[in-house]
Amino acid sequence: MSPVLAERIEEGGATNDWNSSLYLKFEAERTRAARDLLARVPYCDTHRVFDLGCGPGNSTQLLAMSFPEAEIVGLDKSDNMLAVARARTPTATFIKEDIAHWRPSEHADLIFANAALHFLPDHRSLMTRLLSYLRPGGRLAVQMPNNTHEVSHAAMRMVAADGPWASRLLPVAKSIMVLGPLEEYYNLLAPLCSTIDIWQTVYVHPLDGPDGVVEWFEGSGLRPFLDLLDGNERIEFLARYRERLTQAYPRQPNGKVLLGYPRLFFALQK
Repeated sequence: MSPVLAERIEEGGATNDWNSSLYLKFEAERTRAARDLLARVPYCDTHRVFDLGCGPGNSTQLLAMSFPEAEIVGLDKSDNMLAVARARTPTATFIKEDIAHWRPSEHADLIFANAALHFLPDHRSLMTRLLSYLRPGGRLAVQMPNNTHEVSHAAMRMVAADGPWASRLLPVAKSIMVLGPLEEYYNLLAPLCSTIDIWQTVYVHPLDGPDGVVEWFEGSGLRPFLDLLDGNERIEFLARYRERLTQAYPRQPNGKVLLGYPRLFFALQK
């Protein structure tokens, strides 16, 4: 069991709120995708920027540095994440809000959503609605992990289905959002914007063995499963998950394992 999870169990178990410490354990790797997305955003005058699903504010900080004269607003549902974000970027405004129902009071110059929209079952409709919130020439930038079919996530679903917790965890496994093909998003969005840049990148993260993979996903993909288990069940679940990872991710000569992480990107201009 990872030291981070052991600490959580000792403190009284899982929480339904996000844990910023877990998420930020791999901050450099997670922020890399936000940097790559921001680098492809078409240039125009930028006065009002919204960071949807801002988390602990690593992406908001990038936006504040790139657009120092703009009004920057970060939105998230997690109190824990928002507290970290406010301390990190005090020049920005942070609001607790569900981005699925968010509507700005004024048109935006840039709506930025890094690793957030894929959590929403109706994210396709949401993206078309977000475009309507942009002023003419405004931009929508989106990045979504596309790893549902990766071994790391298949192993989660298999462990969820094979244990005393199956009745509780199978509905979670079945509800995990699967992204569509690139053509689906292109055909949905291209008629609604003047320019569209769409691409996919597979990042390769060298991690410290199977434990490193477990710790990566404790702050993201494993949360829906672990939050439904008690302390002993979480220990057993992670032991089974780690065993599958050991088989799936061979160690490299230096002892690392290579976690492939596909991400889907859009950079659109209205």
